[in-house]
Amino acid sequence: MKLTMIKYISTLCLSGVLLLGSSCSDFLDEQDPSNLTPESFYTIPDHAVAAIAAVYDDTRFYGDGAGIFSSNWQLLEAPTGTSTTETAQNSDLNNLYSLTWDGNTGHIKNWWRGLYQVIAQANLVLEKVPGIPLMEDAQRNAILGEARFLRAWAYFYAVRLWGDVPLILTPQTTSSEDFFPSRTAKETVYDQIVEDLQTAETAGLPWTDVSGRVSTSAVKAQLAIVYLTMAGQPLNKGAEYYQLAANKAKEIIDNPQGIGLFETYWEVHDENLGNTQEHIFSLQYNDLVAANPMGNMFPNFKPVSYRGPSGTGSTVPTLSFYESFEEGDIRTVDQEGYFYTTYYTNGSGDPFDLGAPYIFKHFNITANGFSGQPGTAKDNLNVPMIRFAEVLLVYAEAQNEISGPTQETVDALKRVRDRAGLTTPALGAFDQTTFREAVWRERWHELCYEGITWFDMVRLRKVYNEATNAFDDFVGHVNLNSNQTLQEKHLLFPIPTQEILNNENLAPQNPGY
Repeated sequence: MKLTMIKYISTLCLSGVLLLGSSCSDFLDEQDPSNLTPESFYTIPDHAVAAIAAVYDDTRFYGDGAGIFSSNWQLLEAPTGTSTTETAQNSDLNNLYSLTWDGNTGHIKNWWRGLYQVIAQANLVLEKVPGIPLMEDAQRNAILGEARFLRAWAYFYAVRLWGDVPLILTPQTTSSEDFFPSRTAKETVYDQIVEDLQTAETAGLPWTDVSGRVSTSAVKAQLAIVYLTMAGQPLNKGAEYYQLAANKAKEIIDNPQGIGLFETYWEVHDENLGNTQEHIFSLQYNDLVAANPMGNMFPNFKPVSYRGPSGTGSTVPTLSFYESFEEGDIRTVDQEGYFYTTYYTNGSGDPFDLGAPYIFKHFNITANGFSGQPGTAKDNLNVPMIRFAEVLLVYAEAQNEISGPTQETVDALKRVRDRAGLTTPALGAFDQTTFREAVWRERWHELCYEGITWFDMVRLRKVYNEATNAFDDFVGHVNLNSNQTLQEKHLLFPIPTQEILNNENLAPQNPGY
C-alpha cells in the first residue's frame, strides 16, 4: 500500500507531465518555477478541465495489459465460467480461469493500483478545484460532480472485489495522518459511494452527454445498481434498498429523454453511436490516444481483421454458455447478435468458418473490416459500463423483490427480450420466484462479457448453471469452463501481497488466502 500511496495517491498526471503531491524542495535551496505542483497548478479554470480529464484517463486502466495475451478486464470474466482460453500462455490468467488466484496474481495487483489511482486523481480535483478563482459556478459544480461520480465508480469496484478497503477522501503525502491506512468497514465505504453519487446527482450535469462525460442519467443508473447491490449480499439491506433501486431505475425509464434500446445489436457496437441512446456510461477510447482494448476476445490467429491472422483467443465463450441461450435468440445469430461463427478473410475478403462461436459484442467492424469493406485500422469503439438494458433489468429485479411481478416489471423484461426475438410469458405465468430467475437468466445472457456477471454471482450468491438452466448456490457450483468448484473464499479477492508487505495495517488478509 505504501508504494501505491507514493506512486498513485500523491501524483497527478496531466498531459504526460508528472506532478508530485509533495515536492522535492527539501533537497534544493531554490524551486524551479516551471516545476508544477498541485499548489501552483490549480489557478485557472483550464486547470480544472485538465485535472478532471486526468481522472477520466486513469479509468482506462480497465483495458491495460496484464502480461502476455491478457488484459485487466479479464479479472471479471475468467472466474465466471462463461469463457475459456485458446492460448493458456499467461499463468496469471490461467489462475483466474482455474480459480487458483492469490495475492500475487497480476490482474489483482493492477486493479488495486488502477482503482486507487482514479481515487487519488479524483481526490485532488475535489480538494483543489473549489479554490480556483474566476471560475463559473456551473462549470465548477459540474467538474466536482464528475469527480464524485468517478470516485464512487472506483470505490464501488474496490468494495465488491475486496470487501473492507481503505477509504481515502483527501490527497495524500508522506506526512498525511493516514498515509498507512487501515481498511474501512465495507458498509461505510458503501455509504460514501452513495453520498458521492447523490452529490453528483445535484451537480447540474446534462441528462446525457455525447462527448462521453458523466451525465445525470449515468449517476442515477449507477445509484440504482449500487442500491441493488446493497440490497443483496453481503450487506443484505433488503426491501428498503430494493425499493431505492427500483425507484432510481424508474426515473430513467419513465423520463428517458432520448435514452432507449437500440433496435439492433449491431448498433450496440457501432463506434459511430457511442455515448448515445443505449450507452449511458462508457469508458472512452480513441485510436489517437488509446484504442479499444478488447482484442483478446479475437480468435487465436484467425484472419478476422485487417491485421490478418492475429488475435489471442484468451477470452472466448464456452460452448455450454453459448448453447444456453434460448432457441431463436437473435443474440446467438452469426454476426447479428453478440457472437459470430463466420467472418471475412482479413476483415473484408472471402467468408470463412471460424469453427466455434466467438464474442462479437465488442467487435468493431469499422476498424476491422466487413464484407467488401476494408477496415480503417483505427478502433475507436468505447467499452460500455452501463447500458439502458441493464437499467430495465435492475428495475424488473428490484421491483419484483418488493411486490412480486407486476405488469411494469414484465414490460421491462419484455423490452429486452423483444429485441432478442423472444416471447415473454404474460404476467399471470409468473410468481415471484419464477420471475426472479427469469430476470437473473436474462442478465446472464444480455449483459455477458461486460464485467457484470461476476458481481451478480457475488451479490446473489447464485450462479447460472448452463446445463440445467437453473441457478446453483455460489459455494459448491462447478464452473464448466474449468471443472473447478467455487469456494467461500472466492467471494472476495485477496489484497495484493505487496500492498500488505508495504502496509501492515491492511492485514489480516481476506479469508482463505
